[in-house]
Formats: sequence, C-alpha cells, structure tokens
Amino acid sequence: MKDKNFGKKFGPKGPQREKSSGSFDPKKKQIKGKSKPVGPRTRKVQPAPSPAENQSEPENIRLNRYIANAGICSRRDADVLIKNGEITVNGKAILEMGYKVLPGDVIKYQGKVLHREKFVYVLLNKPKDFITTTEDEMGRKTVMDLVKKACKERIFPVGRLDRNTTGILLLTNDGELSKKLTHPSHKVPKVYEVQLDKPLEPEHFDNIKNGIELEDGLAAVDDAVILSPDRRYIGLEIHLGRNRIVRRIFESLGYDVIKLDRVSFAGLNKKDLPRGNWRHLENKEVILLKHLFQARKD
Repeated sequence: MKDKNFGKKFGPKGPQREKSSGSFDPKKKQIKGKSKPVGPRTRKVQPAPSPAENQSEPENIRLNRYIANAGICSRRDADVLIKNGEITVNGKAILEMGYKVLPGDVIKYQGKVLHREKFVYVLLNKPKDFITTTEDEMGRKTVMDLVKKACKERIFPVGRLDRNTTGILLLTNDGELSKKLTHPSHKVPKVYEVQLDKPLEPEHFDNIKNGIELEDGLAAVDDAVILSPDRRYIGLEIHLGRNRIVRRIFESLGYDVIKLDRVSFAGLNKKDLPRGNWRHLENKEVILLKHLFQARKD
C-alpha cells in the first residue's frame, strides 16, 4: 500500500542538497535536513558503538553452515569438504549432506577444532568509485577496503550497489539473514534519492508511479515523489533488487542519472554516518531486522 504522506516526509530538496548529509528516519521515512559539518572528508572508520552479538541462533545447524560461520569457506565449498570426508564431528568423518551439528559437538578440519564466529553486522555509507564485491580481479577499490578494520570475521555485502551509486550498504557474516534480505519474496524496502540531467516530465513521473515495462519485466515502484522545484531530484521507494533497476527506469524514459544515493535499506539509515564511514549495528537494530520477516510471516 502506498503511503499518502510519502512526498511530505522527504522535505524540500534542491541542487544544494548534495553538500549535506541528511539523516533518514527509518520509522517516519523522513530526511531531517543538513547534518553538522564533519570537517575534511576522510576514509577513517567510525568508532564501533555497541556491536551486535549473535541474535537468536539455532541450537542445531547444518554442518556446512557451521563451517562457513567458522570462516573457513563458503557453504558451497563446505559441501565439497564434507563430500570429500575432510570434516569430522566428534572424531567421525561425516559424508552426509544436511547433517546437523548439536551443541557440544567437536568439529574439526585438518585436525583443527572449528569455532563458530559471532555474527557481525556492519553498516557502511558507500562512496562512489568502490566496487561492491569481496575482491576485484582488475585491482579496483572495493567496499572491503573501507571496512577492513571493522572486525576480524569474514563479512560479505548484502546485495550490491554499483560503482557510481552511493549510500547504505550492509555487510555481515549472517548468511541466513543476508539471504532473507535479498530474496525477492520478502520485498525488502529500499529508498533512493535520484538526481537527473533534466527536469522529469509530469507524464513520465506518472509512468514511473504506475510501473515501467523493461526488457526483463515490469519495474513497479512502491512510491515516488518530486523532491525539488526544478523536478530534477526524485525520491523513489522500491523493493525490486534487479541489476541497475533504478537507473534503467529513468534511462528507459530518456534521462541520465547524475547521482544515485540509497538513503534507506530495510529501515536502516545513514544518520550520523558520513560518506565512506561505517558503524556496527546495535542489538535493537538487528532485532528489528529479524522481526521484519517474522511480522510479515504472521
């Protein structure tokens, strides 16, 4: 259901807005104007306030997930280790796919006991010119360069932002939550602020709100609003996660996207988080993320 007050909650916007770091209220979807100056732009990370510990972990989990949580490899690669008999549980080689580990079990790989990592949730305000991947064969800068001091655990981006898109990006080693946040069936909300090369025609604005047919299907938005008098700044709420979906919507109508900033993801926002900086999620934020799916299930 569309929010009748969606447009009012963004507040006035114009060309000067790019100089500010507006905060976004996840409950009210409201951008609260300019933040205080943060001084020269740096790549230093934020101090971590109250990092979230494991939340509601199951007592018994699949062996491949346990191995992945121990930071050895991905679940897919863990299946290969299990198939090859390289993993032992309580001294016995386990070849069964789907085997579940119980509390107190001793899991070993190459003679070493594996311990599950705690779940870590890192929120990054991504700047331009960083690739959303764990490594890049061409040697380009990745988001992992920005969060390398965030934790010792192996974390991965949840979804992706393209190289020229800025804004909120979550990284975690919680594979189950990551899968839920990126699965289309959960319709996780994302809010973007878009700057166009020219004013958006009223007819095209109506087309966007009603859905645009692209080469890979209908691109339906949850809501849209004009943010500035010159009609070049647009607010867009969307749950689709298809590649470059926001840019392609506007490109299909003959517009170039000058700047694209994700201000909200699953209710998380970039309040007090300057561009290029990160912070750990607080416990209450992790709980809210997990309750998001529980509430929809109910």
